[in-house]
Amino acid sequence: MADPKGFLTTTREEPKRRPVDLRLMDWREVYEDFATTKLQKQAGRCMDCGIPFCHQGCPLGNLIPEWNTLTWREDWQQAIERLHATNNFPEFTGTLCPAPCETACVLGINDDPVTIKRVEISIIDRAFDEGWVTPQVPATKTGKKVAVVGSGPSGLAAAQQLTRAGHSVVVLERADKIGGLLRYGIPEFKMEKARLDRRLDQMRAEGTEFRTSVNVGVDLPASELLAYDAVVLAGGATDWRDLPIPGRELDGIHQAMEFLPPANRVASGELTESPYSAAGLDVVVIGGGDTGADCVGTSHRQGARSVTQLEIMPKPPESRSDAHPWPTYPMIYRVSSAHEEGGERLYAVNTQEFLGDSDGRVRALKLVEVRNEGGKFVPVPGTERELPAQLVLLAMGFLGPQKQGLLEDLGVELDARGNVARDQAFKTSLDNVFVAGDMGRGQSLIVWAIAEGRSAAAGVDAYLTGRDVLPRPIAPTDRPIA
Repeated sequence: MADPKGFLTTTREEPKRRPVDLRLMDWREVYEDFATTKLQKQAGRCMDCGIPFCHQGCPLGNLIPEWNTLTWREDWQQAIERLHATNNFPEFTGTLCPAPCETACVLGINDDPVTIKRVEISIIDRAFDEGWVTPQVPATKTGKKVAVVGSGPSGLAAAQQLTRAGHSVVVLERADKIGGLLRYGIPEFKMEKARLDRRLDQMRAEGTEFRTSVNVGVDLPASELLAYDAVVLAGGATDWRDLPIPGRELDGIHQAMEFLPPANRVASGELTESPYSAAGLDVVVIGGGDTGADCVGTSHRQGARSVTQLEIMPKPPESRSDAHPWPTYPMIYRVSSAHEEGGERLYAVNTQEFLGDSDGRVRALKLVEVRNEGGKFVPVPGTERELPAQLVLLAMGFLGPQKQGLLEDLGVELDARGNVARDQAFKTSLDNVFVAGDMGRGQSLIVWAIAEGRSAAAGVDAYLTGRDVLPRPIAPTDRPIA
């Protein structure tokens, strides 16, 4: 245990966000520095409880009480060793994960939970600054060649595990830079890409090969892919949900994943301006999740005149309801950094129609309030109204992996939800093809993606060598506490 009285004497504290008017002038991460002394006190709040339910909340099985104690003792090198023991990329989860470990924290039963995520990112940042994150080159090679399709968190986790196990691994990515949604989907203000680049440097030094601008199933046929000893499909759930209502054909209506990538390219200096700029426009984001919030924050930085985010569900409660008891992840009202920066959030509304001007461009949305009756959202009579909008962004989630191209070319079986079916070893219906991440699970969290990549790598290694040396943090059927 860290500080035996820490959870009694220290209240939860997190780093402050930079002033809104300043952070809207750049794309840097929004948090200010957090003093080491404050961080140690926060780590000291960990109770080292008899049954650490934070483990249950984390699919990676992160050894949270251990590295909390080590941080409190200032044993930073041991802390990063314990952190890396279960998580290839704590800098990704430390910035992007919604922290189901914190909502499962035992202290959270009657107090504010431990700031687990802040301790995690501080450990890995310290480790990189001190030069403790070094390449782990395999001592021997197996002679087996593995192709990983997709370079998001699940693909990168699988690739790193397999490279370290001695296999020759190539990661194939259809974009022109490695990272998947980490590169072009997640805005810089949530995770600066320097975090991604320094980890990729480590992976290259370990022996992982990266090939970009390769659209597997189009540029590279399935027959060539299957020539590898094993293949890991990690292309994500990229089939976005649309909104087929009157007026959808109007100009100015775009998917979130059409809007965010060029904005990220502008932030990184790859583009001078985005073709979908929000500058001077009334922006409406349809979808109340994290992707929608990313669109909100990006629109603010582009100089939108107004930003409104719509959600068909009613506004969540401020605290846990009986429907989401501890240690489940509760549906509560949360204010992200993007929401803090301005705009309006409307709940229990539905878009009935997009309205256009004489030039064929969207000018407004026709909205109506809704209520839930028997599991269906029913319009409330007399609540129809127009909401001005010259840019509409659809952020309503994803339906599963893209079927055209690679999956059709391979002929792998799909499950009832349209994801790639797999067995207990993450193997698909094809003998040497495995699947990891959202392509097999469906749209999920980054921490689940990394866990799937690690588990799939264990399945691949066992298939290729017959040994059982890599960790399997989750089974394909595991789901979050609900």
